Amino acid sequence: MWRVIRYSIGVVFTAALLGVVAYLHSVYAEVQDEIESVKRHKMDITTQLFDRKGRLVANLFDQHYRLYAKFEEIPPRVIEILLAVEDTLFFEHIGVNPDAISRAIVKNLKNLKYSEGGSTLTQQVVKNIALTPERTLKRKIKEAMFAIVLEQNMSKEDILEIYLNYIFLGHGYYGVKTAALGYFHKNLNELTLKEMCMLMGLPKAPDTYDPSKNLQHSLGRANNILDRLKDIGWITQEEYDLAIVEIPQVYNDKSLTQNAAPYVVDEVVRQLTPMYPDIKTGGYKINLTIDLDYQNIAQEALRYGYSKINERLLEHYPKTFMREEVDSEDLIYAKPQETSTQRYGELNGAMVVTESQSGKILALVGGVDYKKSVFNRATQAKRQFGSSIKPFIYLVAFDRGYSPAWRVVDAPRKFGSNTNESTKEVESATQEEEEVWKPKNVGAYGGLISLHEALRKSANLATLNLVQQVGFDLIYRGIKDFGFPYVPNDMSIVLGSLSLSPLEAAKFYSVFSNSGTMLTPRLVDSIINVQGEVQEFPLLARQYTQPKQAFLVTNILRDVVNRGTGFKARTANLEIAGKTGTSNQNIDGWFCGFSPSIQTIIWYGRDDNTPIGPAETGGIVAAPVNSYFFSKLLKIEPGIKRRFDMPSGIMKKTLQDGEYLYTDISKLPPNTSSVTNVEEDLLF
Repeated sequence: MWRVIRYSIGVVFTAALLGVVAYLHSVYAEVQDEIESVKRHKMDITTQLFDRKGRLVANLFDQHYRLYAKFEEIPPRVIEILLAVEDTLFFEHIGVNPDAISRAIVKNLKNLKYSEGGSTLTQQVVKNIALTPERTLKRKIKEAMFAIVLEQNMSKEDILEIYLNYIFLGHGYYGVKTAALGYFHKNLNELTLKEMCMLMGLPKAPDTYDPSKNLQHSLGRANNILDRLKDIGWITQEEYDLAIVEIPQVYNDKSLTQNAAPYVVDEVVRQLTPMYPDIKTGGYKINLTIDLDYQNIAQEALRYGYSKINERLLEHYPKTFMREEVDSEDLIYAKPQETSTQRYGELNGAMVVTESQSGKILALVGGVDYKKSVFNRATQAKRQFGSSIKPFIYLVAFDRGYSPAWRVVDAPRKFGSNTNESTKEVESATQEEEEVWKPKNVGAYGGLISLHEALRKSANLATLNLVQQVGFDLIYRGIKDFGFPYVPNDMSIVLGSLSLSPLEAAKFYSVFSNSGTMLTPRLVDSIINVQGEVQEFPLLARQYTQPKQAFLVTNILRDVVNRGTGFKARTANLEIAGKTGTSNQNIDGWFCGFSPSIQTIIWYGRDDNTPIGPAETGGIVAAPVNSYFFSKLLKIEPGIKRRFDMPSGIMKKTLQDGEYLYTDISKLPPNTSSVTNVEEDLLF
């Protein structure tokens, strides 16, 4: 009888043992298949954007704000504190700690509930990355097996690196590097012993011990850790005495997503996402071309112009516009009211600042207030260019043999039915009859005037007559060759009926600011991935004309600022060249200008394409912003280049009404003589 019972027990035990072995083998096989998921696990790492001086512009992330730290970056003392708190025998065990597990079992049985897990750091890595958070026997067995296999496939240092970068440390911070910068504004190697203890006390209860919310709880937890370190002999009494009384400075940042140039960041994301779909999670270091000093001045200048426009409208048209505040900036703007004759939409603006010889974007502002509107008018708004197109027309004429000294008639005239319907919508144009177009000048007519004077005064009729004199087809093909989008095939292009964004305008005007070579503006200098590989973004350039030809236009544009429609853009002790532009009914106001080294594109308008206001032309609304910007810039950049260089091949002729520049391509009109070569001695 007893023999049968013993035999039965033996069979059952053997069967159970075989079952356990089979189960463990199946778990082991399953773990072997999944171990690569841990080894290849890719955490979401925050991408950081820096300006050209290495200053942080913004942190880009999806769900987890995490800055990754290689094991070599993590101070040994941080490792010691972590092990003292979480897993003292980490470097001795094989992935699981039997002593800790047995203690946990006893405690759980005593409390009749699951209250302690006895997990090693390796098990915590496995649990967080590869397994579900459920608390079952099956999962614990798999976790232990997984930890043992993981330690056979990865070094202890690699496991610690994963753990210290993966853990949540409260306040939206993931990883020890992120928390150090967030709570203490310090790099890891700058932390004090007390600060390290505060960080390593967080994994147990991140919200409870968040030092920005519960400083006393955090300090108490850190002091307990210091006691532990002293008891096991890992710090000296002197180190303990210094740390126990320390109360670190803790910072409570308002927003992890707050950035210094939101319109810039939005545009960078838009441009790079097709190439880098993981732009917000890939941990890239993006070096931008922008300069935060320029960016701040440009934003301030745009707000300045905005407030001035609305002050004028409020002063002169109080029944149409009423006063309202812009958040906490105390800037006054005119809130539109509906009247019997006109409804005015929301006024806004944009500004793009580039480095003339490189095309690098130093500042990009897409609106007056990002909090009110994230729409980026610098890159997304397509607005009529107005008279800002005229310098390109004159350059085409100069490259075909004309020079600033040539004469053209500036007088009223009518154009016949060969001008199509879009011609009715150009700057300063009226329609007497359906088949006749009768454009006007903004100012007085000059009669027979030079091309220099025609462009300086932005004379509409003189420019239209020049186009007919040169030949519309030649001018049209010339404008198309520059790359302007959607160029109307009619005379309306002469007065700027085509539409483009301020960023596109910055590209085209580089033909003048960069001496005949057009540069594609760029926001990104380089991108560094987590492996340290660098991708450079090259300069994209195309030469359209010779420097001497471009300078003929630049010289006139300098006169536009000195004594023409752009006079409000003048800046003391700095040469500025530029052109104003106003679309039909004052809907758009432009100033496109440049100093010897910096180019500015400024635009104002209403988002619903209603007029800015009576008499609010480009010279009134946009040109003063240029002056404001450069006046502020000179205070922080007093060494920027002040005067234009004149290229070789420029000659001067003194005629009855003044001095004119010309070249061997852009020749003087017939019957002129007494030429003076000024390649070296003519300075402006």
